[in-house]
Amino acid sequence: MTVSAHSSTPLLGQMRYLLTLSRPRFWLYLAGPVLIGVAYAAETTAALVTPTTMALFVYFLLPANVFLYGINDLYDRDIDQLNPKKDDKEARYEGQRVVPIVVALCAIAAIGLLAVIPLEAWFWVGVFLFLGAGYSAPPFRFKTSPWLDSLSNGLYIAPGVAAYTAVASSQPPALVIGGAWLWAMGMHTFSAIPDIEPDRNAGIETTATRLGESRTYAYCGGCWLAAALAFAAIDPRLGLLMAVYPALIGVIVGSRVDVTRAYWWFPAINTVVGTAMTMGGLWVLVHG
Repeated sequence: MTVSAHSSTPLLGQMRYLLTLSRPRFWLYLAGPVLIGVAYAAETTAALVTPTTMALFVYFLLPANVFLYGINDLYDRDIDQLNPKKDDKEARYEGQRVVPIVVALCAIAAIGLLAVIPLEAWFWVGVFLFLGAGYSAPPFRFKTSPWLDSLSNGLYIAPGVAAYTAVASSQPPALVIGGAWLWAMGMHTFSAIPDIEPDRNAGIETTATRLGESRTYAYCGGCWLAAALAFAAIDPRLGLLMAVYPALIGVIVGSRVDVTRAYWWFPAINTVVGTAMTMGGLWVLVHG
């Protein structure tokens, strides 16, 4: 059922709509990397929970998701009329005036975040804001440009790099940034497979629409394999953990599972992998 901001009382309806718009299933796609970045950057347990780390986590848990998906819905209003995901699992934007106001407030909140994080981390908050807006909004609208739509989704790792940099006062290894960026590219393009037909019907060209379903699987598998190799160069255990993703491509293709069904597995899969990665960082912190 499409969620409307006009249901129940006006205020309750708007809050319910904005919550659905923020895609709660995907909240940890932005907040989870913060936890990972903090776990690997901290040199003492006291550094795990500080005003800086809490501010980063809270911002990227909810306001950042409202910002990111709110802009997406604002500029995809016409396309989303043909998207079946908006019928039950997501909110369909219908011109509610509250959306641009709240999106703007969430962007302003990010500027406020700069006041409580070190200067070294500002760049990555800027990367998130630029790519988060540029993905959906003109003049860039990366999501309608094959390859750039995939590349720009490195925005999902920006919160984690910002958190690492804020705690460690240095950038994480280049291989980690590169491997995580490749993972995000594969994740984005995989998520675009269920939208191939709706996007084609709406005249939207993406990496997935250009490649078609079978070659998009190969592209995602290649991104995820390269990501696993990059992490393996840092620590073989991390590489083994990230190898789950190219293996999943083989399972999905080999078993011919409907990609629309498989797509909804990934919030749980990503949560498990992210938790394992975070626990690994905490184990090293505590036990050396």
